[in-house]
Amino acid sequence: MKAMYYEAFEQAPEIRTLPDPTPTEDGVVIEVGASGLCRSDWHGWMGHDPDIRLPHVPGHELAGKVVATGRGVMRFKVGDRVTVPFVSGCGHCSECHSGNQQICPNQFQPGFTHWGSFAEYVAIDYADTNLVHLPDTIDDATAASLGCRFATSFRAVADHARTGPGEWIAVHGCGGVGLSAIMIATALGASAIGIDISEEKLAFARECGAVATVNASSVADVAEAVREITKGGAHVSIDALGHPATCFNSIKNLRRRGRHVQVGLMLAEHATPQIPMAQVISNELEIYGSHGMQAWRYDAMLSMLAAGKIAPQKLIGRRISLEEAVPALMVLDKAEGTGISVITRFS
Repeated sequence: MKAMYYEAFEQAPEIRTLPDPTPTEDGVVIEVGASGLCRSDWHGWMGHDPDIRLPHVPGHELAGKVVATGRGVMRFKVGDRVTVPFVSGCGHCSECHSGNQQICPNQFQPGFTHWGSFAEYVAIDYADTNLVHLPDTIDDATAASLGCRFATSFRAVADHARTGPGEWIAVHGCGGVGLSAIMIATALGASAIGIDISEEKLAFARECGAVATVNASSVADVAEAVREITKGGAHVSIDALGHPATCFNSIKNLRRRGRHVQVGLMLAEHATPQIPMAQVISNELEIYGSHGMQAWRYDAMLSMLAAGKIAPQKLIGRRISLEEAVPALMVLDKAEGTGISVITRFS
């Protein structure tokens, strides 16, 4: 198979011909139809993720067709169109039994703990626990875009934050995760505020449903700007970027008993951000971390998509080849342009 491959962190990946994968007893092999590029892939390539063992094939947002199954797989067969959460559970531990596969201590993560989907084929373990059947109405590129940022945002906004009609939600960072959060919150009846330093991204945030935007580079105090718009602070706030400044502002701009959800990864030198703890205590704020979404929760998201309440396909900016994905991966930290890039051509 053709795949993106690197043998050292921070060095340009190559397109190599590698052996085709084979399924484990409880796993499958998927012919990749589409795979999204995500900032998490950049973190992995930089060496920020301790789960990655070199050499490596990245890629964790995927959709495609099952082409081989292990003997123990019962719920899926060759020819099924599927996607998979970027965090997959083992199906046997106490967390998986409680329905929290996204924090399984034995988790399987394509593109991190194992070789990923920037390739013609990818092997996925624990298939019966983690694969999601795809309806024919959803194309591979749209389905791939669900796997990390959209599904993570869905769980952060709907499950963790319990965002409801009439509430204000501040979204810090209008990349793929942030735009997804704005779209989902709007579908749930909330009023979203998009916050970024790019006017282009803020304009796109308004197209995705934001009722107000804040350019963080042109206001003296982001939290105060949100408080002014909301007449007292946001009920819910999401750090969709993962930076000490956005994390701090997201907590600071909450009203009393507000809920902050940390979705953007905080790695390397950003791992220990400053938190306004006095405000957390006195205002009884809630702080959550959000790490993916379980396969069994996809039905709710897919139902909203089928009903036209959410349109993740609007967030796809470029459909690119595997070769074009190499330079695109290396500049993902620059966060330029709007929309996400999805690999749709592998040969």
